[in-house]
Amino acid sequence: MKRRESKSGKGDRVKTSPLSNIKNGTEDDQEAEMTVRPQKLDEIIGRVDEKKKIGMMIKSACKRGESVDHILFYGPPGLGKTTFALAIANELGGHLHVTSGPAIQKIGDLATILTSLKRNDVIFIDEIHRLRKGVEEVLYPAMEDGKLDIVVGKGVSAKTLRLNLEQFTLIGATTQIGNISSPMRDRFGLVQRLEFFGSGDLKKMLSRAAKIWKIEADEESLLEIALRSRGTARIALRLLRRVRDFMEAYSKDVDRLNKEIVDEALELLGVDTYGLEDLDRKILSVMYEYYSGGPVGLSTLAATVSDDINTIADVYEPYLLQIGFISRTPRGRMLTEKGVGYAQKLLGTDL
Repeated sequence: MKRRESKSGKGDRVKTSPLSNIKNGTEDDQEAEMTVRPQKLDEIIGRVDEKKKIGMMIKSACKRGESVDHILFYGPPGLGKTTFALAIANELGGHLHVTSGPAIQKIGDLATILTSLKRNDVIFIDEIHRLRKGVEEVLYPAMEDGKLDIVVGKGVSAKTLRLNLEQFTLIGATTQIGNISSPMRDRFGLVQRLEFFGSGDLKKMLSRAAKIWKIEADEESLLEIALRSRGTARIALRLLRRVRDFMEAYSKDVDRLNKEIVDEALELLGVDTYGLEDLDRKILSVMYEYYSGGPVGLSTLAATVSDDINTIADVYEPYLLQIGFISRTPRGRMLTEKGVGYAQKLLGTDL
């Protein structure tokens, strides 16, 4: 199928420090990431099983002349949900339309998007768990039958118009799979969790990005960045750019990244050998010092560290669980033996 260019919008430029926003990134970071984002499934590094499943779905749908079944990706942010959506759209030769649950406030907003879709287009809805109930219910017939029901008029004179939609694929993304309603979840042909990347795959991504961005770097330096990237591609790419910034700003007569420069740059950024940063350390030290290692409820913990409960649940907790520093129990979060040891070192009580 002939490929059409993907559509994307840009927000207002926000000036930030070049050594800030490791997770969210600056607008320049986001633009840079687009230059290294894979365009086809076979360009995606790692994700072998996921690529096989989706590739099978695409080939089968193309043979039948139908759209690919709708797909729901879930897992922590920065693991490639948008990248998969772009690759799928390109494989189908359609446009990728990117939006989010909070952005679709009214049924009319959704209707505008759905009626603008062309054959084989892909609509990507990030934070799909945040769709309003009324909007979500309008999606059901669109996903199942390719129909859009619009109510015209009010009261006894109200009529329902049913519009035929072009065949399309909906790709949803969520960090909170438990908040997806059963009727919505059941309408996806594939529900796929995305796990954290291994350091080997992250190193391959960094090597590819370094070539595209013309950053000279030795293998040891790229591996060190990969090891501190929290298993997350987005963070790995942004750390590479921040280390490059550090080298250009502070390292005289050096034009090639090495491990010493990486260590110095990441120390300045507050990223330790585990990939933990200030809020991670605050969470662990508070759990140890204030709650004797737990158990402690997530809302209580969020209030104590003065941060948003969703940020902690979606961004910080998954990685702390992954590396075995905390555990979930029916009564709340607890430090593991490994987490206690780390917290004691932070607080100087490991004597």
